[in-house]
Formats: sequence, C-alpha cells, structure tokens
Amino acid sequence: MIKIAPSILSADFAHLADEVKKITEAGAEYVHIDVMDGSFVPNITLGSPVVKSLRKETRAVFDVHLMVEHPETQLAAFAEAGADIITFHIEAAKHPHRIIQEIKALGCKAGIALNPGTPLALIEELLADLDMVLIMTVNPGFGGQKFIPSMLDKIERLREIIDGNEFAADIQVDGGINAETGREVREAGANILVAGSYVYGAADIPAAIASLRA
Repeated sequence: MIKIAPSILSADFAHLADEVKKITEAGAEYVHIDVMDGSFVPNITLGSPVVKSLRKETRAVFDVHLMVEHPETQLAAFAEAGADIITFHIEAAKHPHRIIQEIKALGCKAGIALNPGTPLALIEELLADLDMVLIMTVNPGFGGQKFIPSMLDKIERLREIIDGNEFAADIQVDGGINAETGREVREAGANILVAGSYVYGAADIPAAIASLRA
C-alpha cells in the first residue's frame, strides 16, 4: 500500500495546525516533520514543543525526520511530544544500532535516512531491525529541490535486499517528489512518498495527494 507523507516544511508556519488538518483531511496518512538544527543541514526548523502542540490536532502518523547532529540527544523529547516514527541520518550517528534500540524502547518505530551520496552498504547490517529506510532524492536542508534520477537505482537495489531477505522495512523517499517522480519511485520499490511543495503548493491538495498514488 502506498502511503503519502506531506512535509510541513512547505506549509504556512503561521497556521501550522490548520495546514496539518488540510493534508490529513485530504487523505494523507503521515505528517512528515523535518527537524533541522543548523549544523547537520544549514536551516533551522522546529523543535519538540511544536510537535507536542500539533499532536493535539490529529491522530495522523507523525513521521519525524531528524536532520541533526547527535540525534540520540533528541529521541526522548520527540517521542514524548507524540512522534510515531523517528528517523535519523546514518551520517550523523556513531552508534546507529544503539539509537535504533533507544527509539524502539521509547515506543516509536525506527527509521534511518541516507543522503544521496551515502551507500546502502552502511545500513545493510541494520536492516533487520529497521521499520523504515528513507532514501533522500535531493540533498537535505531545503525544500523545492530537483529530484536526483540516479537515486532510482538505489531504491531498486534496496527493495531487492529487503524483499530478498524478507525484511519488513518500508522504503520512504523524500525530495523533488511530484506526480511524475512519484510514479518512478513507486515503480522502483518505494511505498511511502514525502512531498512538500508539490502538495502544499497545489490548488487542489486532495488531487495532488491522489496523483502520488496513481
């Protein structure tokens, strides 16, 4: 089943609760929450208090993407704020397996993200314990970037590894996703699609979300 995770990075932050309601009422299963620290990536976005406030507004799956240095220091705060899935970057983790264990101990699902230049080999020993792998199809830190086509091969190879070993991990993609690239990543093996500007910039948000499944 294909699931859609609109990124609130592209939402109107002055009316964030209403922006979350827009996408959930339009059929999105996940709310993708990009957390940036100004160090791992250049931008700074939002922290756990904002997530805690939004949690009161919806029962949608909160998909928290930590684009931060030292992600292990942020896990408890976001879990307590209402995160359902916490994804951290392999590039920021010295002890990734320990972080996965900590996320699960907090009652959340655990995901790992890979930047475009990061090889799958870095996570192969962790796949059996992961709930999700996030393949970045742009370089992280800014919304509205152009999709990197060479990532399609990476998604295909990851799908082969997961299916060949009967692992349970979902494959999420994030970056430059629209109706056309959405079809390409689905065909490559992704089953959770993150889209920011394509959804929030649409005149018809329900139609935009539906097009990502078509």
